[in-house]
Amino acid sequence: MRGRQVLMQTLVNHGVERIFGNPGTTESPLLDSLLDYPSLQYVVHLHEGVAVGAANFYAQASGKTAFVNLHVAPGLGNAIGMIYGALKANSPMVVTAGQQDTRLRLRDPVLGHDLAAMAAPVTKWSVQVERADELGPILQRAFKIANEAPAGPVFVALPIDVMEQETAIPPGKPATLYEASQPSPQALAALADHLRAANSPAIVAGDDVARCGAVSMLVDLAEKLGAGVWFEGLRGRNSFPTDHPSYRGTLAFDAAGIAKQFAGNDLVLMVGGPFFEEVWYAPGSPFPVGCKVLQIEAAPRRLAYNFAVDVGVLADVGETLGALDEELAQVEGAAKRNEALKARKEADEAAQKARVEKAWLRSPTSMARCMAEIKAGAPNDVVVVDETITANLDLFKTFTFQGPADYYSGRGGGIGQGVAGALGVAVADPKRPILCVSGDGSSMYSIQALWTAAHHDLPIVFVILANREYRVLKHNIDAYRARFEVKSNKPYAHMDLTGPVLGFVDLAKGMGIAGIRVTQADDIQKAVAAAFASGKPHLIEIEIEGKR
Repeated sequence: MRGRQVLMQTLVNHGVERIFGNPGTTESPLLDSLLDYPSLQYVVHLHEGVAVGAANFYAQASGKTAFVNLHVAPGLGNAIGMIYGALKANSPMVVTAGQQDTRLRLRDPVLGHDLAAMAAPVTKWSVQVERADELGPILQRAFKIANEAPAGPVFVALPIDVMEQETAIPPGKPATLYEASQPSPQALAALADHLRAANSPAIVAGDDVARCGAVSMLVDLAEKLGAGVWFEGLRGRNSFPTDHPSYRGTLAFDAAGIAKQFAGNDLVLMVGGPFFEEVWYAPGSPFPVGCKVLQIEAAPRRLAYNFAVDVGVLADVGETLGALDEELAQVEGAAKRNEALKARKEADEAAQKARVEKAWLRSPTSMARCMAEIKAGAPNDVVVVDETITANLDLFKTFTFQGPADYYSGRGGGIGQGVAGALGVAVADPKRPILCVSGDGSSMYSIQALWTAAHHDLPIVFVILANREYRVLKHNIDAYRARFEVKSNKPYAHMDLTGPVLGFVDLAKGMGIAGIRVTQADDIQKAVAAAFASGKPHLIEIEIEGKR
């Protein structure tokens, strides 16, 4: 069989249902083969970065390995930022790109470049197939590596002539692997001893808790310990119910800020994540002096990577949480701590209610009221794809997220992931309503996603929060000036999205999506409800307040 047939049959064998791609000349063998493999749906995008962003969130929402096909060197270059986001999100993904005919290698052809070298810094493994006999084995290895903890993208370059070569080596197929490792009895005993001895434990829930379906186990453990549960500053999934009394919120982006949040804790248990992704340097440890640090992690590279830990356990996160819950019968002081957490939660909710009321009549609309109105107009079972950035605090204090499938966001800090990622979530979970909330600046990095939503009739409601500025950058330049003692009263240079003002309703119309611009807070709820009722992709541009 030919190389292209090996590729397509390998995808079928591995349960791939969708190819996220942007077509180009060197991808002709794959595109021309699609009609022969009707089980493979091609999701077409107008930019390679959007294709990868959609595939990243699809992998998270579906639990499957995403497959991406990009155009040669410039196309791969367009996608590098989004591949980086997938790497940070630990999304299992096989990214491919067509490559020029290998017989042209010494002639410096149009679009020619070393694709494997380009992709290597942002992938777990990067390789070019040199002959058709390698195609089956390389793809088999690619799917394996993409799924090994911590999961992430791999890259395979596919030269057009190799795709047309004959080979007798068949396509690979997935093995039945039982990889969930049990924690050792000694490890469980050590964890349990430290947890019983703690007077004020805290837990940091990484994305892997959601990824392995262990949210309910973490809830049981938190309640048994009387421990508050934090998310990292950047998180892609919802690993703990946000309306639970033990939920504390998100951690800061520097060691000093995190240490302040942990100031009352004598033990911190970190579960299933990189811990911690900081934005600003601050001296010292994120943990208070004398605080015990425990870690549960499935990936050897992550365990005790950034911090010395008192106990580190290398095992499946879900298996360890479940076994630990059984190991701990009753924990002294937990009931009293749970009461204190409940009281704190009620105080936080009252404070947010007062904050919303205080900002209720502001014009343009405050972020606090905007989130309240959006929630009021959205269906109860809505899935939120979030790239709100500076409005994120209000979003999390307004919406309630119970399980892993309720919330998705980007990791790594690169913007534009939300609007692109919503496509992947909608493809993976077509039965639930999808709400994508994005800042205006972020959305412009992948605005072509609107065309894909229209083309494939994905009924996503895109809400663009238009404050006409890169608000987060204004906050960050304030922080920069303070941290580096830069005395300045200069204005914010090049951070306003005016002159001209972006017209998102016009942009949506040009890509086949109906839209509406809302300038009054009283109209938000009705606009959101009508958008969902339409059953079609829809865009709502909401004018909100800028930096005060």
